[in-house]
Amino acid sequence: QVQLVESGGGLVQAGGSLRLSCAASGRIYSINSMAWYRQAPGKQRELVAAAPSGGSTNYADSVKGRFTIARDNGKNTVYLQMNSLKPEDTAVYFCNARLFETGASWEVRPGDYWGQGTQVTVSS
Repeated sequence: QVQLVESGGGLVQAGGSLRLSCAASGRIYSINSMAWYRQAPGKQRELVAAAPSGGSTNYADSVKGRFTIARDNGKNTVYLQMNSLKPEDTAVYFCNARLFETGASWEVRPGDYWGQGTQVTVSS
């Protein structure tokens, strides 16, 4: 089993910054990618930024130039630095990890895990 624990959400004024963190722990064999999604009230969950292993990061058009995703592979942690925040960035932000984990008999199997979500509110 693998757990993702997020932190760093909160209330900020438009133009401000926040930094989200997500730490993965448990029976992790390797991590393929880590990403951030968000879901605003009444809307579908959408990809904000992704950081695949050995690949280029990618961003939603709406956050390009303002948000930066970064991974610390030694800590199995992903960060999302959010600058120049806008009211339309208000949402619950979820961390996602696609990985391989070890089972009870030490077999290696794929896993897809989500964090519990952290609220980001940007006031105008």
